[in-house]
Amino acid sequence: MSAQPAPAVTFAALPEASPIPAVLAAQLSDRAAGLDLFGRLKAARAAVAGRLAFTTSFGIEDQAIVHAIFAQDLDVDVVTLETGRLFPETHQVWAETEERYGKRIHAFAPDGLSVEKLLSEQGINGFRSSIAARQACCHVRKVVPLARALAGAEGWITGLRIEQSVDRADTRLAEHDRARNLIKINPLFDWSRQRVVDFVVKENIPHNTLHDRGFASIGCAPCTRAIGPDEPERAGRWWWEQQDQKECGLHVHPAGAQSAAIAPTARI
Repeated sequence: MSAQPAPAVTFAALPEASPIPAVLAAQLSDRAAGLDLFGRLKAARAAVAGRLAFTTSFGIEDQAIVHAIFAQDLDVDVVTLETGRLFPETHQVWAETEERYGKRIHAFAPDGLSVEKLLSEQGINGFRSSIAARQACCHVRKVVPLARALAGAEGWITGLRIEQSVDRADTRLAEHDRARNLIKINPLFDWSRQRVVDFVVKENIPHNTLHDRGFASIGCAPCTRAIGPDEPERAGRWWWEQQDQKECGLHVHPAGAQSAAIAPTARI
């Protein structure tokens, strides 16, 4: 691995365990924004006193982050949501990642009885009947397992970037997730897609081969398609829905973001 040593980071002025996550998030954003990916993650680990979790979906951003975590042997719980409807290609890069780094990635799956009830009500692809039906499926398969994955965590690392969508245009390096009362850390928030791709190629990090076939954002197989050259990154998610917001309920941002998403041009 060719990880470069991160700049020295100290948080002498930071409280070891701030009672106000919003204050600590603001301090972390101010002090770590100028660091590289390795430095940002090291700073996040230093700033968050308790459990720090990273949820990966094995997309291009998450592969960059997991590399920086494992390369530095940071004390971060790397977990994923096994929804039961992932692509075979996603399972493949999952296996390749565990083999590359010699680490197990803990999977959180939906409750079996809840899935059975959902299928009895909707049918196998009933989530396409309405936005409410799709959100109900996401809730059972993703939102509820995420709550278990983040139980007891004081910090949550994600692969969110500003240019992924209009709804993510206000993303910052560190934020206070009020719904979960924890610090949400987005170490690639200001990176372009091309910069992420270049990093993954340079570091020879395993990547999902669906990216090579035009899939910019990868979720569950029946809910994801490849995108065209002029479409924003998340246009391939729930493509049958006529709405600008392309979220499943895991990430909630204030309404009213005005910045336009930038269409991806990079392929691996």
